[in-house]
Amino acid sequence: MALDHLWDRAAVLAIVNALKHQPGALMPILRRIQDDLGWVPPASMPLIAEELNLSRAEVHGVVSFYHDFRHAPPGRNVVRLCRAESCQAIGAAALADHARKRLGIDFNVTSADGAFSLEAVYCLGNCACSPAAVINGELLGRVTPARFDDAIARLERR
Repeated sequence: MALDHLWDRAAVLAIVNALKHQPGALMPILRRIQDDLGWVPPASMPLIAEELNLSRAEVHGVVSFYHDFRHAPPGRNVVRLCRAESCQAIGAAALADHARKRLGIDFNVTSADGAFSLEAVYCLGNCACSPAAVINGELLGRVTPARFDDAIARLERR
């Protein structure tokens, strides 16, 4: 795999060893790897499986089932747009179309320059202020194409 060189085996092993004795350790381990590395490297799954005495298929099954786990490093800026019903009812489809055009990428893709990743999520818990987005961890409500463009322009100026 082309991304094999981008992950730190020692960091993954340290996370696994720190958490492997807790009940149901797989999910906390995967969350910590994602939090620390920004993604769950596919090449780390055999190591995790071996350390937890699980099959590779079990680990892969969990990582592939939960859409929140990334399989590649994220961009420097992560844009998450809510695609749930409340946001859809208030214009999220048009916002999603606008975001894809503005960033030049589709969902679950990182721009070629590594500046942006665009992710779909299915509820941010901000339904009263639909449509909602999270950009680099900052929750935004009542996002219009103009507000979206302003937020992206601020990031591009950095």
